Amino acid sequence: MSARVDHGVSSGTFSLDGETFEVDNNIWVLGDDEQCVVFDGPHSVSAVTALVGDRECVGILMTHAHDDHVRMVPELSEALEAPMLLNPADAELWALTHGELPWDDAVEDGDVFTVAGVDIEAIATPGHSPGSTCYHVPELGVLFSGDTLFEGGPGATGRSFSSRETIERSLRERLFELPPETVVHTGHGPSTTIGAELERARGDWL
Repeated sequence: MSARVDHGVSSGTFSLDGETFEVDNNIWVLGDDEQCVVFDGPHSVSAVTALVGDRECVGILMTHAHDDHVRMVPELSEALEAPMLLNPADAELWALTHGELPWDDAVEDGDVFTVAGVDIEAIATPGHSPGSTCYHVPELGVLFSGDTLFEGGPGATGRSFSSRETIERSLRERLFELPPETVVHTGHGPSTTIGAELERARGDWL
């Protein structure tokens, strides 16, 4: 069977800098009928495992380490018997939620993972957090952007560990170089395309 993207939504909280907010997070699973990967582990283990079903999960690829994306990842990892992968530049953020508990493997810029016959390329996109990482699947024409790029523009940079200048450089030099028709599956809210967000940026900050 060919690779496909499965989608769900889970609700919970995001906490940083002494404030807590209610948030809805997208759940993204990429794979075929036999195996898959999961992007992040937002809020609900049961919601994620329902999308995975009886498939083999070969990894949990984290886009960044804000607590709404990683709080449930260790429990999810145990439930799916799948390794946790994170860019180590987000180690301080991870520690805010999980202390000294380690993740399993590092994700570095340019790493390529293969699942269900398609390649997933890790693209380091710091700014929303130091270790923010997007995952590009050229064969399917999709990008999993975490909180780096949304419908409407860059992810938030008003809190600790973030930088507006850095996220704009990540978008300009990394993501906006992708084909404009690339569908962007975001960490929150609706999907968009690289082309749509490039045009929006040209009228705003680019």
